[in-house]
Amino acid sequence: QVRLVESGGGLVQPGGSLRLSCAASGITFNLYDMSWYRQAPGKERELVATISSPGGSTNYADSVKGRFTLSRDNAKNTMYLQMNSLTPEDTAVYFCNVRRVVWPPQNYWGQGTQVTVSS
Repeated sequence: QVRLVESGGGLVQPGGSLRLSCAASGITFNLYDMSWYRQAPGKERELVATISSPGGSTNYADSVKGRFTLSRDNAKNTMYLQMNSLTPEDTAVYFCNVRRVVWPPQNYWGQGTQVTVSS
């Protein structure tokens, strides 16, 4: 059974930092690209960042470039999103996603973790 468990969300003041984690089980971790998406109230879910497998190259949404850093630890089956210089516009539910890069295609989602940036 595939499980993606996000953690690290919470309430933070503008300018603060948070680190999100996504721990995966039930998959061969290094066969999957991993991504964070977010969905703010009343808005569509949007891609925040992706880290590829096995190379570990990253891509970021323009809105988070220079502030967020995505990494993965294949030994721990865990992905991390370091979020710095947070603004109220970053408030959203953040979802972990994994996408298998070899046949057959598979795609899984975590349950989400709330990030609220407010003074």
